[in-house]
Amino acid sequence: MGFELYFLSVLCAFAPLREKSLCVKKKENEVSEQLEQMKIVIVGHVDHGKSTFVGRLFYDTGSLPVGKYEQLVKIAERRGVPFEWANLMDSLQSERDQNITIDTAQIWFSTPRRQYVIIDAPGHKEFLKNMITGAANADAALLLIDAHEGVQEQSRRHGYMLHLLGIRQVIVLVNKMDLVGYKQEVFDGIEAQYRTFLKQLGVEPKLFIPIAAKHGDNIVKNSENTPWFKGTPVVESIDSLFEIPPPPTHLPLRFPIQDVYRFDHRRILAGRVESGTLKVGDKLMFGPRNKTAQVKSIERWSAPASDSARAGESVGVTLSEQIFVERGHVGSLEQDAPIVSNDFQANLFWMGRQNLEKGKKYKLKLTTQEIECEVASIEKIIDASTLGEVAKDRGYIAKNDVAEITLRTKYPVAFDNHNRIAETGRFVIVDNKEVCGGGIILHGKYAEAKARSSNVTWHKTKISPDDRSTRNGHRGAVIWLTGLSGSGKSTIATELENELFHHGVNTYVLDGDNVRHGLCGDLGFSPKDRTENIRRVGEVAHLMSDAGLIVITTFISPYRDDRNRVRQIVEGDFVEVHVKCPFDVCKERDPKGLYKKAIAGEIKDFTGLNAPYEEPVRPEITLETDKHSVAECVTLILDYLKDLIYVEKRTT
Repeated sequence: MGFELYFLSVLCAFAPLREKSLCVKKKENEVSEQLEQMKIVIVGHVDHGKSTFVGRLFYDTGSLPVGKYEQLVKIAERRGVPFEWANLMDSLQSERDQNITIDTAQIWFSTPRRQYVIIDAPGHKEFLKNMITGAANADAALLLIDAHEGVQEQSRRHGYMLHLLGIRQVIVLVNKMDLVGYKQEVFDGIEAQYRTFLKQLGVEPKLFIPIAAKHGDNIVKNSENTPWFKGTPVVESIDSLFEIPPPPTHLPLRFPIQDVYRFDHRRILAGRVESGTLKVGDKLMFGPRNKTAQVKSIERWSAPASDSARAGESVGVTLSEQIFVERGHVGSLEQDAPIVSNDFQANLFWMGRQNLEKGKKYKLKLTTQEIECEVASIEKIIDASTLGEVAKDRGYIAKNDVAEITLRTKYPVAFDNHNRIAETGRFVIVDNKEVCGGGIILHGKYAEAKARSSNVTWHKTKISPDDRSTRNGHRGAVIWLTGLSGSGKSTIATELENELFHHGVNTYVLDGDNVRHGLCGDLGFSPKDRTENIRRVGEVAHLMSDAGLIVITTFISPYRDDRNRVRQIVEGDFVEVHVKCPFDVCKERDPKGLYKKAIAGEIKDFTGLNAPYEEPVRPEITLETDKHSVAECVTLILDYLKDLIYVEKRTT
């Protein structure tokens, strides 16, 4: 398959809200492609009339395809049911039968000034999760409230959601005014009540408009039924009061990778430029691993060639060198990179059927990154309908709660604070394959821009690795012992070093505690610090093995990704040894008294107890220390090394 077809599939993947799309054109002259475009989300409580409003809007402005209205009227007649304006939106048969909107839809609507993408977001609780996707892509919002029912609990939640997602351009439509006799006092009461609520959130609606969508009141022109309303109708209001935000080209570059394709011996990194500008020649850094390479070319599907791409464009990129980049990595310029961390603070809106529980595993989706996560702590829980705080000591977040939390991910992820770059600062959480919550990232700390090592080349001495191997009688290698605390790593490493030394092998043990006295003395035990600890040790082990030593390391190294990264760093003989021992046995041994302290709460994030340990998938050696003696374990390693490291020693 050619690159064009590959890239077309990527472009389709970037189309937001792909669940249902209804393209609407003018009956006569098609809309000019040069019209500016704005996305508006429509939200409101179930049965408050969103779909009816949109259907009537398109009819009254002459924006329906020729014959569409007549076709739906005839269908209703054949069924023996009255025609409903909502049928223009509810195109799925199941939705007509249920008489509710169960999907998220986009339609195109135009005025002489601009083209609009109207996003209809369902309002009842079971489908509220769709609103996250809809609202997250919107520039402004129309929020409907039923004049007969008044401000409902869900109306307040919708307002909070818009606040949470940073949507500040809001017009409130008080619908079904015909059911209350178009009384001004009813409208004024709803406006006063809802303005007060939104003001607490820092949201200032641009206008409240009384409408009766079923009859077309105040949609395209002012209605005679509301002579007391001195404002402008809906269409005129959105044209004059809503402003299109400029594309975020002025922000730092963020280029999340959607996929990597091979084409004509090239590796093409496909993605969407979420912010900033990307140019050929830019030196990109790809978080969270922070590998760097220069942009060699920018590829497009069925578009003129260009040496740059700006925010909003979906492109493919080739690099000047083939570094390891995969889906989920985020490209940026070195001097203005995103935050990379295993944990972050966030405001979250939860809509799952089951409670969001502290410590339970969920899936986090952030740009194109998908990773396991858990709630590390809950700072505050808020009832979104009352804005009142819920008890702090509760260990879970209930449906429709808003919470301030700290999320911890299995591996480091790249992100931004939402108030800096919205596209890389919001996320959703998936539970049992369903989107159950979403939120925004706050209070992250950016690393100060530092001059990274540049113009450096690995210096080769006159002594080759083969010379060292022949002189020593063995090659350099890294023997990486990983396992729980108390599994026996240090004991085995000490005996192995002793045996190798007395067999004439140049060897040294890098012990976990020893390196924290100096090399890693500035690091703690957070997931981020653990990763950095292992990275540093891996670099030192690489240098020592390059010098011809057999390096034995004893580190819990709980994360599989960290160990795999060291394997790549070493670039030579790397032997992963899983020192395997049941948790209960390790806890009973407790040679350093660490389990006792961790159980007493004196040590936080203790591996195996309240922090994860990821066992190796395919280690070179597995030692079951609850079944075998230290001597037997050392012998197993020595037997493996015989064929790996020894060479014929040079005679002098």
